[in-house]
Amino acid sequence: MTENDRPVLLGVGDVGPVHGDMEDYATLAQPALDTGDIRFAQCERLYYPGDDASNSIDVDLGHRPLQPHLMSIFTDSGFDIVSLAGNHTMEWGGEIALATKALFEKKGIQVVGVGRDLAEACEPAIIERNGVRVAFVAYCSVVRDGHEAGANKAGVAPMRVRTSYEPAEWQAGMPPRIITVPLEEDVARMQHHIGEAKKSAHVVVLSLHWGLHYVPRAIAEYQPIVTQAAFDAGADVILGHHPHVPKAIEARDGKVCFYSLGNFMFSTNTALKPGFVEKMRRYGVEPDQDEYPNCPHGADSHHSLIAKAVLSQGGLERASFLPVQIDRQLRPEPLSRDDSRFDEIVSFMEWASAGFDHDFTVKNDEVMVTSPS
Repeated sequence: MTENDRPVLLGVGDVGPVHGDMEDYATLAQPALDTGDIRFAQCERLYYPGDDASNSIDVDLGHRPLQPHLMSIFTDSGFDIVSLAGNHTMEWGGEIALATKALFEKKGIQVVGVGRDLAEACEPAIIERNGVRVAFVAYCSVVRDGHEAGANKAGVAPMRVRTSYEPAEWQAGMPPRIITVPLEEDVARMQHHIGEAKKSAHVVVLSLHWGLHYVPRAIAEYQPIVTQAAFDAGADVILGHHPHVPKAIEARDGKVCFYSLGNFMFSTNTALKPGFVEKMRRYGVEPDQDEYPNCPHGADSHHSLIAKAVLSQGGLERASFLPVQIDRQLRPEPLSRDDSRFDEIVSFMEWASAGFDHDFTVKNDEVMVTSPS
């Protein structure tokens, strides 16, 4: 639904449940999704019609490919474009990753972030609405060695990061400072493709699968570096995901970065993995396996956001977010202003965004995001 003839982009985080009926997940969110002219999601799964695929992976410890009929979660919800630049995309090899891409495209959903080679993985997708051309590009920072696309190799578009550690103080055993620096060649490549996309589009949207999973609020050192590089190159909106919890929102010079939109329509068998509970507690997160057995990422992971951007030929007109709460059936529910949970999520996002430039203003059932005056 356009706003004053301006197309509306709606962006959500991780989508790809493996439990229950796919048609149930969007029950509460569909009216909100229907207000968008362009709908974006991060795809957390692979889909494949072969023997390696499953109708369900409730009892499987890996991210096995799913049968193609389970892609209905995307088609029924009306998503126009997805990113496959994720940490699971290449776990079953290039053939299945590219088959998933082809299945989406056959259903009329554009795909960014994966390809037969590096050039294709970085290639933007263009969607036009009401005379406004919107380019999407996608990169992944949580990419295992060998999963990145190459000159003659399938894979995801990489935004790789070097990590090092140094003592933060003289006392033995104290936590070190963690230093993360994006690879210059990947930053340069991203900037090139954003710049090229900007030549043929009015708006550039960058999707980034990045950051620290499960841990609320924390932003890795490399992320603001990549954000600034993307904005400098011409990106207007950054849609981040992977941490499974919403994180900071930053507004700079009329551009907006959503560092993490959190889960959206998602379930997982993660709790079945050996050491999962211990790992979560090491991060300072208590798994909520009793209340959310199929997505026990901690209480904060049940907050979510729908990023909203009103676009024009001049770029980003205005940005906002819809506060969302995920219920025990793992259904995302956009909240109305008179719901007490609305204020809870706005307060959470203020806390998560501390130290990042932003002003939040509630208007009706959404939260406007602007640069500080």
